[in-house]
Amino acid sequence: MQNYLIRNIAVVNEGNTTVQDVWIKDGRIEKMAPNLTVTGNYTEINGEGKHLIPGVIDDQVHFREPGLTQKATIYTEARAAVAGGTTSFMEMPNTKPAALTQELLEDKYELGRQHSLANYSFFMGVANDNAEEVLKTNAKKDSVCGIKIFMGSSTGNMLVDNYLTLEKIFGNSELLIATHCEDEKIIRQNMEAFIKEKGTENLTTADHPLIRNVEACFESSLVAIQFAQKHNARLHILHISTGRELQLFSNMLPLAEKRITNEVCVHHLHFTSDDYAKYGNLIKCNPAIKSPDNRDALWQGLLDDRLDIIATDHAPHTWEEKQQPYTQAPSGVPLVQHSLLLMLEYVKQGKLTLEQLVNKMSHAPAICFQIKERGFLREGYYADCVIVDLNGKSTVEKDNIYYKCGWSPFTGHTFPSAITHTFVSGHLAYENGIFNENVKGQRLAFSR
Repeated sequence: MQNYLIRNIAVVNEGNTTVQDVWIKDGRIEKMAPNLTVTGNYTEINGEGKHLIPGVIDDQVHFREPGLTQKATIYTEARAAVAGGTTSFMEMPNTKPAALTQELLEDKYELGRQHSLANYSFFMGVANDNAEEVLKTNAKKDSVCGIKIFMGSSTGNMLVDNYLTLEKIFGNSELLIATHCEDEKIIRQNMEAFIKEKGTENLTTADHPLIRNVEACFESSLVAIQFAQKHNARLHILHISTGRELQLFSNMLPLAEKRITNEVCVHHLHFTSDDYAKYGNLIKCNPAIKSPDNRDALWQGLLDDRLDIIATDHAPHTWEEKQQPYTQAPSGVPLVQHSLLLMLEYVKQGKLTLEQLVNKMSHAPAICFQIKERGFLREGYYADCVIVDLNGKSTVEKDNIYYKCGWSPFTGHTFPSAITHTFVSGHLAYENGIFNENVKGQRLAFSR
């Protein structure tokens, strides 16, 4: 494996930024210090004027393989992730077939091993009738990121509304339980009321946050937390989208000591319901992007540590699917290539610091999921790291979108930063628009 010496770069790590040299040897960070002297064969990179950050760890993506590969594949989306500075991902089980057995779960890990340029992990899926199979994952808690429960609308057969199943999982899982929380009953009642008032053909994406409303999110999150508290389970609630849900969470404990954690996604921090007029179904997602006051509350919750992690819920669909009428267009937005660039834009605006960004996108996922030897720039850790040019520019154009679906809500937008290099386990996988795919990513390991 090629070794690298990055000279005079501003290293952003664990709340501090210091100019150092970084020696990457045999896939790991060998040494970090000013004015390093090293021997042997290596490639030197001039880091002057740039920043080195730990690779982003995205705890929620949908890469659509197997079964939905017209939308995306592990190969295409992992490549897009790496181009965007995401070096590790955790992928969701609602594929076709869904990852509801240990055999199907391991099939996805094999796909990751063969095709993923980024490091990878895959969630075990829960259905109403597979609790015994799910609990076999306890034997893999050092090699599987977690268990995923859709406690609200989902695709296929993955809606879990059987309380006996929930009791069994929350009572016996030794892994982190990640939940999608939206109350199915409330959503159905709202949909029926809107159809009765307006007619199906007259519904638009502007109605989406009113159908999948604040109450649906809050009530479902409350139920999940009650189950977790009853059983002292390790709960992680995905994509918090409302200000009201924040009252369910605390910032009184260090992240490593929390039994109940959460994530906020970049699209809920960026877009509001005002944006449906411009983007329509392109930003239709579940849970819905809601009113501006909810976005403002999410930012406050992020900065005061009631919200723990920033992720994407990257969920691509084809352009043609998104052009259908509101009730037929699927929910989901492709985001993993541009999440870091988007948050760097907020750094440039002064909304959060670069150190805070690194904490929420790299350190916190590693702590929350107990990922082994990643998420930090530390000697001895894997060299998952990204060189960022805060004085660069990145314009999103059709020919530099790497998602298989080929579109992004940010097409035409110029981000005021650039990602120049992405190292995955010490392998320089991406450099200034050029990929090196000779080395694949690794299966994430967990210290549990």
